Amino acid sequence: MVALALISAAYILQADFDRRGMKADAFFMITVAGVAGIVGAKLYHLIDTPADRWVLFSRYGFAWFGGFLGGFGAMLWMGHSAKLPTLKFLDACSPAASFGYAIGRIGCFLSGDGDYGKPTSLPWGMSFPNGVVPTTERVHPTPLYEFFVWCAIGALLWHMGGKSFKDQRSAGRIFCAYLILTGVSRFLVETIRINPPSMLGLSNAQVASAASVIGGVILLLVLKSRSPQES
Repeated sequence: MVALALISAAYILQADFDRRGMKADAFFMITVAGVAGIVGAKLYHLIDTPADRWVLFSRYGFAWFGGFLGGFGAMLWMGHSAKLPTLKFLDACSPAASFGYAIGRIGCFLSGDGDYGKPTSLPWGMSFPNGVVPTTERVHPTPLYEFFVWCAIGALLWHMGGKSFKDQRSAGRIFCAYLILTGVSRFLVETIRINPPSMLGLSNAQVASAASVIGGVILLLVLKSRSPQES
């Protein structure tokens, strides 16, 4: 599923490059960013849970925020190397990142790797008795929640990009929307997940999500201040 997520993201990113007239190889970029994201995800999980040293060589432990940092850093470096305008490049990457994450979460769902939520009596509650982190209780299938929500976010960002990419003044707005919408989504899903609190009663993922939202809002305000005539 990780491989399928990367392939799908590459096709979407290449389509966005093409419609924007940006000359770059999305498949090479996604391959490098995918490897960097996997390494970042594993290292972040190891920092978050030092006792899980063996997670580096296991089939789970893909911490979302670590994967984001690793992949994002690699993409920024490659975008800069390709001499692409940074804000437009980040806008183009946003829908692909959303869909890639959504598909990757199906892997979490199929493996039952502990990303599921708290026990629930809702009719769509599921158990994972043979999962990597097994449970016989019916729990919230939170990876499925994220799959549907992040696909919706990806579709919205693609639609927004199609309407705005010809407007030079709108560069960066899609990326801001990505940071805000995905941050809110992840923060909310964490309220029904089993991750323990670490700071101010929030889980590490919620702290990272809050930082994503704040960063997106600040960047959006900065961009708007440069174009006061825009609403």
